[in-house]
Amino acid sequence: MTRRAWMRLIPNYIILSLFLLIILLPVVGLILSAFKTDTEVIKGPFALPAHWKLDTFEKAWTTGRFNYFFQNSVLVTVVVVIVSVFLSTLTGYAFGMLPVPGRKVLFPLLLLGYMVPFEAVIIPLYHFMDKISLTDTYCALILPQVGLSVSFGTLWMSSFYRNAPQELVDAAAIDGCNRWQVLWRILWPLSKPAVLTLVVLVFMWTWNEFLLALVMVQKETMRTLPVGLAFFQGRYSANIPLMAAGSLIVAGPILLVYIIFQRYFIRGMLGGSIKG
Repeated sequence: MTRRAWMRLIPNYIILSLFLLIILLPVVGLILSAFKTDTEVIKGPFALPAHWKLDTFEKAWTTGRFNYFFQNSVLVTVVVVIVSVFLSTLTGYAFGMLPVPGRKVLFPLLLLGYMVPFEAVIIPLYHFMDKISLTDTYCALILPQVGLSVSFGTLWMSSFYRNAPQELVDAAAIDGCNRWQVLWRILWPLSKPAVLTLVVLVFMWTWNEFLLALVMVQKETMRTLPVGLAFFQGRYSANIPLMAAGSLIVAGPILLVYIIFQRYFIRGMLGGSIKG
């Protein structure tokens, strides 16, 4: 790259660096506050703590009952991700490559779950779940989120399969593969970036879901982390280090999952734009 080209990019890098600084400053302040005492927080949000201890995290974990909330969030999220990705793969393959009867009607109907705001259906959904005695159960947290995730996942995966190499599918059919074998032996390995991107998105949406868990679950032992954090904030809003530690406990798994899958996530997000 020539020097003139580098000079043209300097303003872009300056603007991006400013936005990055704006985004990272609150995160840095939150992390530092979690390791401080109340006295150290008053001195300044970005001052380094005198001692880097985990006492605040331990207290938040036990006092705020985050151990129960963490187990609930992990259980709900893992089940929703596995079921949603599996069903989305099947429906995406069907709508993307197979001659599904009534596709023009069924596909928009399936996407209604993605287009309708969740706040618009939460009240009738609660009454329905209450009538079939599913409130205060894991099913009340899992089934609605599976429905919402499959709606988006179908759109996501069907876009990938629609752009998949038809030559591979034809070659597999000539070799005697049926449609099930074509999906799992030929197309599934190729769809790894799209699938892992869907995993990250569904994980993030399910882990952060607040309204559904707040409405469907009244038992304290059934709460997920976002709801538990909200009640925790109501009791310890004056204790900033404790609140910061609780927030990091809730946000930590999402950051970890994104860091692990970021390469595939970016490839999956860009794949449709390149092929489309």
